[in-house]
Amino acid sequence: MRPEVQAFVADGPLPDRDASEEKIDRRDQQLRQIVGPIIGEGAQAFVSCFGPDDCYGVAWSLLHLIETCPNPVPAGLPAPGNEWHQRLYDRANLHG
Repeated sequence: MRPEVQAFVADGPLPDRDASEEKIDRRDQQLRQIVGPIIGEGAQAFVSCFGPDDCYGVAWSLLHLIETCPNPVPAGLPAPGNEWHQRLYDRANLHG
């Protein structure tokens, strides 16, 4: 896994909308430094980085980056109650 992907994943899930502007901007900048396509293991690791909401659009950027992976992600059923996992699963199955 590339170092910039490891660093992003190591910082955990995206913050929610109530986080400080600095924290949201830092995560957005981290994500912007990662260029697709993302390969298997990195894409799977990114799935764990969705937070509770769209994080002012950063979650959409994460979803689009995951979708650069040549294989559909996630491979299994989406995590219950996580709208981002469900959205990713639905989009992979729609286009897969």
